[in-house]
Amino acid sequence: MSAGRPEGRYGEAVFPPGRAGEGERIDFGALAYDEVTMARLRALGAGPGWSCLDVGAGTGTVAGRLLDEAGVESVLAVDRDVRFLAARPGLEVLRADVTGPDLLPGRRFRLVHARFVLMHLPERERIVAELAEHVEPGGVLVLSDAVDLTSDRGPDTPYTDAMRAMWAGLRTTIGTDVSRTPSYPRWLRAAGLVPVAAEMHVPPLVPGSPISRFWADTWERGRAAMVGTGLVDDAAVDAAVRYLESPECAALSAGMLTAWGWKPRDAPAG
Repeated sequence: MSAGRPEGRYGEAVFPPGRAGEGERIDFGALAYDEVTMARLRALGAGPGWSCLDVGAGTGTVAGRLLDEAGVESVLAVDRDVRFLAARPGLEVLRADVTGPDLLPGRRFRLVHARFVLMHLPERERIVAELAEHVEPGGVLVLSDAVDLTSDRGPDTPYTDAMRAMWAGLRTTIGTDVSRTPSYPRWLRAAGLVPVAAEMHVPPLVPGSPISRFWADTWERGRAAMVGTGLVDDAAVDAAVRYLESPECAALSAGMLTAWGWKPRDAPAG
């Protein structure tokens, strides 16, 4: 590995979709965040007549709820691996890499949405600008990613030790970087979207909750990368999982920052 460059990519070096239980891990994250995501998308107007692009669609929970609950006209669900997605009326499935050239030449959507995608990718500012090109005039681009709340000033607990090791290990192995998530509103504005706004949601860490189970599963799948940092060992990871399920747990989960920006109605159609 060359200095400063990750060894692999999400879904390859870590979190391969073919590993047993990976779809369930993704769904635990969906259970923790889907209600907030859908509330925001519907507040922005997603509904009948809207065409939508869902980038990094995962197991398709947001795409399905846009159709079933918001009543949008259509959703194009895009992912590098589509094994968890199945086409249905109103839902088109496309296997594609958002980092590649000409993702969807000439196609525009009223809503373009990406959640927990950009944080794992290089050149994310460029990708924000390219996603903005797929928003039709009068449409909206919505981006959600993690914000780390386990800073060096926080208390040292089994949980914070594990989270710090996780972020460090994922950055080394697949390039995950949540430190720039707060830049999303500025990047949206630089892409010509106006107005822009943002909000953050932090789900509660309580024993047995979807987010607690998500982190436990994520640490298990990222264990090698975490231990490889030298910040934790296997025993420390096991202790962190036990801490999550203990009444002694007193910690903040990673937050989800959601930022959005509108394409002016008088913008060129592309």
